[in-house]
Amino acid sequence: MGQVVVITGVADGMGKEAAKLLAAAGDTIVGFDMNQTGIDALQKELDEISRASGKSHHLVALNITDRPGILRFRDDVLAKYGRVDTVLSNVGIGFFSPFEEADLDAAQRCLEINIIGTAAIFQAFIPAMRRQGSGKLIAMSSLVGQVPFPFESIYSASKFAVEGMVMSLRYEVAPFGIRVALIQPAQVSTSFAATIHTLPPEGSPYRERARRFIARDDVLIKSAPTPQQAGRRIAAVVRQARPAFHNQLDFMSTFFLFLNRFLPVRLRDAILLNHMDIK
Repeated sequence: MGQVVVITGVADGMGKEAAKLLAAAGDTIVGFDMNQTGIDALQKELDEISRASGKSHHLVALNITDRPGILRFRDDVLAKYGRVDTVLSNVGIGFFSPFEEADLDAAQRCLEINIIGTAAIFQAFIPAMRRQGSGKLIAMSSLVGQVPFPFESIYSASKFAVEGMVMSLRYEVAPFGIRVALIQPAQVSTSFAATIHTLPPEGSPYRERARRFIARDDVLIKSAPTPQQAGRRIAAVVRQARPAFHNQLDFMSTFFLFLNRFLPVRLRDAILLNHMDIK
């Protein structure tokens, strides 16, 4: 019998690819995204994938900041399927800016979506998992949740917070048979970075280094895992009964997390600054 898997941010990118792979493996996908067009298209794909098995998937258009909406979604899912086996918190937005020049209202929105959004979807389904005595909570973090990158201070803060929250949460839910895991990609070859990479204005003391950072990032993205490759790794973690707590999608994240763990800070920083061409 397949799992019932909740996925947020499911309409495109690696969330969409993971959903299709999980459906093909026999899992039931329930999830949401703000993108109604993307939701409708994925619903058709999932229904086609599962036509032979007769499995019914449930996707809706919903904003992760709509907390009453999340609870209604939770109630609908439990009424329809009776249980949820895995929740994958995949929704998130990026933020790129020199810290000194960061728009703090926009920063607050990033923190609300990335941190509280993860908290809201986990909190919604923990009671059902606790009652059934099993379940998995998987949060999409990032390399920058442990290795802070310049010009990504707000985004790094959001992912550091997600990791701290999940590391603490796992102690609380473990006695109820609920397992917790993180997925920590470095980069995925999508438009995610391009949508946030904006040069500081003319006259900014950070403009030239930010320009070099963006140029280097654009080069790295070309060789980053595709959404399909990332989706395969994510689906593999979701399918595991006892996933590892830390999971990476690519060599870069594994390599930098290794350096972060064992190298002196000064040497680690020198490698990072050289790697991103911002010495």
